Amino acid sequence: MRKTRTSPAVDASVKRTTTALVVGVLAVVFDTTIMSVALHSLSKDLHVPVGTIQWVTTGYVLALAATVPLSAWVQRLFGGKRAWMFALTLFLLGSVLCSASWNAESLIAFRVVQGIGGGLMLPLLQTIVMQAAAGRNLGRVAAAVGLPAMLGPILGPAVGGIILNWLDWRWIFWVNVPFCAVGLFLAWRMLPRDERAASRQKLDVIGMVLLLPALVALLLGLSNSAGSDGFGAADAWLPLALGTVLLAAFVVYAVKRGDGALVDIRLLRHRSVWSGSALLFLSGLAAYGIMLLLPLYLQQLRGYDVLAAGLFLVPQGLGTLASRSLAGRLTDRLGARWVAVVGFAIVGAATVPFAFSTATTNEWLLMAVLFVRGFGLGAIVMPLMVASFQGLESADIPHSSIITRTAQQLGGSFGTAVLAVILQSGLTAHAAQGTSGIATAYDQAFWWSIGFTALAVVLALALPGRQAPSPAVQDASVQVAVSVAKTDADRPKLRPELDEVGDTTGE
Repeated sequence: MRKTRTSPAVDASVKRTTTALVVGVLAVVFDTTIMSVALHSLSKDLHVPVGTIQWVTTGYVLALAATVPLSAWVQRLFGGKRAWMFALTLFLLGSVLCSASWNAESLIAFRVVQGIGGGLMLPLLQTIVMQAAAGRNLGRVAAAVGLPAMLGPILGPAVGGIILNWLDWRWIFWVNVPFCAVGLFLAWRMLPRDERAASRQKLDVIGMVLLLPALVALLLGLSNSAGSDGFGAADAWLPLALGTVLLAAFVVYAVKRGDGALVDIRLLRHRSVWSGSALLFLSGLAAYGIMLLLPLYLQQLRGYDVLAAGLFLVPQGLGTLASRSLAGRLTDRLGARWVAVVGFAIVGAATVPFAFSTATTNEWLLMAVLFVRGFGLGAIVMPLMVASFQGLESADIPHSSIITRTAQQLGGSFGTAVLAVILQSGLTAHAAQGTSGIATAYDQAFWWSIGFTALAVVLALALPGRQAPSPAVQDASVQVAVSVAKTDADRPKLRPELDEVGDTTGE
């Protein structure tokens, strides 16, 4: 009788590493989602216009984007464990300083400190985990790593609403402290000891001067393009033009510099990296740009307040959470390609009902559709993450983390900007029609999102299929496992209840 092939269990050292990192990154995820509902309250309490307080978010995002490319160099300089603990400590410091802010300007400055820490943490999370996994069970490992991103949209707005209704706004930053403190403790105990580097590569100053301002300018231009003038506004097209020129200059420079560049973009020659990065960028238009439309649709067309709109979107987060484990197992078994194709197809199909919706469409039907849409979203993130690292050497993983993280961030901002322009154009064109005109404008924006999703389905066919990990990456995993064993032997054992924490990420 033919036996069914089963995937090997996730290694215990990988579980421990993943647990330590996931707890720490929860602080970043909850901070981001809570802040999305806090801007109005901050504007009121700090007595500044919304345009000023918006820089609490904009400054954070720009600092995060500018820091992401430095993560590979920081890891080479300090080692993964020390780099992670440094970044988490910086985020903790920024959170405490934010809670002590005395005006809007100080809050914006301290949010930049948070952004620097978060910008290092996000690519380090992917790099350390993927290096530890060494190409094995990447789907299930990615499912564990992606858990915070799925919990954030479910719990963040609700937690933010509770805090802002009953507590002072400063508590939205104190929420981060327990996650940071526990995350630091677990990182100290569970992450493998850093090996001493044979040589320390110097920081690529020229690459930094070109790439960091390029990313800041691009994100600033995309953010400003969401206004009434769209991409035609001077504060939109001018930063976009400057960012494009700087980015092109960095590409030319980095190709010549090779592996000594701040980011080794030669990795884009790998099918896994270019296809995964392109889809992560396109997902900003196809999947995540619509997260701008949905809250506005609920508030502007259906009359929901902010808290009600946030709760209405909970089913989408639950759907994403429901597909997490299944998508991870299927990615390990079938490869990233077909899981991503089906995931994008589900997202597109589940967006169609919104393109036909009106102000009176049954809300229970829309919530059910949101659950299905979330289920598809959960089948997109993990295969793209897995595909982006497939077949790479261990030393290439930090650079791939930077490329994919940057593509995802730029794609999300680009998708938000494009759909905002489309929506604003529709609202202007149909302003005389009242409520039906508003509904028509949203329908058009939803159809554009569906079209981008169809394009993503086609592009997903370019993703690589299932592939065994390379010998070099497997060797790296052995070294990580040996390092973990040495760490375990040299330190006192944790209490039994804490030792069991390392097993929470397995299937």
